[in-house]
Amino acid sequence: MLNQQYPSRLLENAVSEFSRLPGIGRKTALRLVLHLLRQDPDDSLRLASAISTLRTEVMHCHVCHNISDTDTCPICADPRRDATTVCVVENIQDVLAIENTQQYRGLYHVLGGIISPMDGIGPADIEIDSLVTRVSQSNVKEVILALSPTMEGDTTNFYIHRKLKPLNVTVSVIARGISVGDELEYADEVTLGRSILNRTPFDG
Repeated sequence: MLNQQYPSRLLENAVSEFSRLPGIGRKTALRLVLHLLRQDPDDSLRLASAISTLRTEVMHCHVCHNISDTDTCPICADPRRDATTVCVVENIQDVLAIENTQQYRGLYHVLGGIISPMDGIGPADIEIDSLVTRVSQSNVKEVILALSPTMEGDTTNFYIHRKLKPLNVTVSVIARGISVGDELEYADEVTLGRSILNRTPFDG
């Protein structure tokens, strides 16, 4: 039955889809949909095309698992980056946050999550094995653990440190300029940059 709040089922369907996005309630979704209806049809078609292309053509770097338009992301392909240092992060947003500090010139490894038994996420569900393989098969000399200072982040740090210990590689952790419990992507650039530069050996 058609919801009486909406004069059109097509409008209602669009609002429902928009409201599934993070941080978008139904009122905001309605404003966005009505905005699109007021715009030139070409504007809406460009948005639809961008979303469709994103879903069908975007890929993940086979080296670091960052989002990329090609098999190898621009960071991994850049010969000016320090290939002996790998910064381990939870997600793509963390790569962007660290890059914005302009304080780090090494490479990355995106885990795609952190160990969280409460959420049913174990070591096999994220890119830890590929990190160990990558370090063992390359000239990486230092691995920087740049995970959010939460219980789950610390658990993941400890597990990675234990897996890397036999490889005789330096394992460091970002300085605790980031408040305990904070998410890395929300840290200001100055604090995050200093945390990278002032990293300390991981003591397990």
